[in-house]
Amino acid sequence: MTDCLFCKIKDKTIPADIIFENDEFMVFKDLHPKAPVHLLLIPKLHIDSLDHVDASHSELLAKMMLLIPKIAKQNHLNGYRTQINTGSNGGQIIFHLHVHILGG
Repeated sequence: MTDCLFCKIKDKTIPADIIFENDEFMVFKDLHPKAPVHLLLIPKLHIDSLDHVDASHSELLAKMMLLIPKIAKQNHLNGYRTQINTGSNGGQIIFHLHVHILGG
């Protein structure tokens, strides 16, 4: 997806404050934070939203959920909130599946 902002961040054609990366995921700081710590967890695989996942994404989604507490701990969050906006009416602005991790 050449016009996807998060794909451009993943491909490192647009800079971001990346705090974690492996073969499947990337975590970076939100440019417009809504909390003292506001991180975005994205899969490197482009998926528009939760409305576009199916059973073939089960393992990827499980790994995402298991990664969240690790990222929170690495960022010294002893309490945090997660949020996934889905669709325009659900507040999604960037159409690449992502989890907001908010705390502090």
